[in-house]
Amino acid sequence: MTKTAKNSLLGQIWLNRQIYILLLPGLLYYIIFSYVPMSGLQLAFKEFNARLGIWGSRWVGLLNYTFVVRDPAFWRAMVNTVTISIQRLIFQFPVPIILALLINELNARRYKRVLQTIFTFPNFLSWVIISGIMFNLLEANGLLNNILQATGHEPVGFLTSTKLIRPLLYITENWKSAGWGAIIYLAAITGIEMEQYESAIIDGATRFQRMIYITLPGIREIIIVMFILSVGNIMNAGFDQIFNLGNAAVQNKIDMLDWYIYRSTFRGNVDFGFSTAISLMKAVINFIFLIAANQVSRAIAKTGLFV
Repeated sequence: MTKTAKNSLLGQIWLNRQIYILLLPGLLYYIIFSYVPMSGLQLAFKEFNARLGIWGSRWVGLLNYTFVVRDPAFWRAMVNTVTISIQRLIFQFPVPIILALLINELNARRYKRVLQTIFTFPNFLSWVIISGIMFNLLEANGLLNNILQATGHEPVGFLTSTKLIRPLLYITENWKSAGWGAIIYLAAITGIEMEQYESAIIDGATRFQRMIYITLPGIREIIIVMFILSVGNIMNAGFDQIFNLGNAAVQNKIDMLDWYIYRSTFRGNVDFGFSTAISLMKAVINFIFLIAANQVSRAIAKTGLFV
């Protein structure tokens, strides 16, 4: 950087110093709590010794990664994670969009607010509470199986069926988070100019046509941004949900990387270097998916999360 450019940059910072002062607390927060802890990632390349600490432990290079790729349980967790995440994109990503479009079409403002409150409330429940509700409804002696038995049908192992456990994950996640996710799209809808709707009404467009040809294109950019973020989060298949709803009977179908990391860290032969190596690998893969999704979006839709 030349001296002129440096002076110009410092001059611009001083000129906009009020804005930079407002940014400073947030910047310090991320530096202290996000970037400084990243120094612990070196543990992925070390044989951790609690007595010596992270910095004093012996450097072993890529040895931890050789152990990771040789473990069949890792590849099972990897395949399950990618599969569940892709299915979440298919069965979960469109639901908040559809819900926002439907809520927006309601004319009764008070009724709309009531529905928004009802749909948003489950988001504030923890997965511990939701799993308790699901157990009471779906376990062998749960409400639903009692109804089936009372009507002469055989009970169904909803929570122990390898065929039903994944659909159950998607249904419960939609129930919990669709209302909260719809808020983002409803906020984007409010930015659409009303003149477009008025012109469409004059031209004889039906409500459905206005929704498809005005509302949906009007929130196109926010949909793309949210999709890119979802793709960039593809290696996180929902640990809290799976940890609370899962059991040994369906572990092979829902065992995912975060659960695998949890077992490697807190169960059996504890190896922090091994589990850190998996976590770092997962983060790198997420980053690659994020960049790839952004590039594809820029090539196809001419917009993206960042340049």
